[in-house]
Amino acid sequence: MQKIFFLLLALFCTLGAWAQKDNIERTWYNAEKTSKIQVYKATDGKFYGKIVWLQKPNDDSGKPRTDIKNTNEKLRTQPLLNALILKGFSKSKDDANVYEGGTVYDPNSGKTYCGKLTLNGKEIKLKGFICGFSLLGRSSTWTLAE
Repeated sequence: MQKIFFLLLALFCTLGAWAQKDNIERTWYNAEKTSKIQVYKATDGKFYGKIVWLQKPNDDSGKPRTDIKNTNEKLRTQPLLNALILKGFSKSKDDANVYEGGTVYDPNSGKTYCGKLTLNGKEIKLKGFICGFSLLGRSSTWTLAE
């Protein structure tokens, strides 16, 4: 009986550790608090973020807001809600609070940048930059929305 108890305890501990999420896998406000972005780990092991809430989900005509500034004309009718704005970030091998190697899409400009995310407690410092020129970019701080 005692062996079964320890076997079950080991199994539950293993399952708990396996199901544990990364600290960045939460919902975050953008700097202006006009949208919430849900960050999650996909099956490819990389981190992505999608818009799950908009302060103003509809345009002036009452229709859902779309990605009207996208540089790809075919994507301008795509709704902003559930749009992927963070793609392909990997956790740094040097710092467990840094995520790099991904891209950041800015729906306000319609442009995509290379990016780096730094998790600091209840904040994410997001740096977007022209790929290959990390000194040319801008930073934004997101806060935990949960």
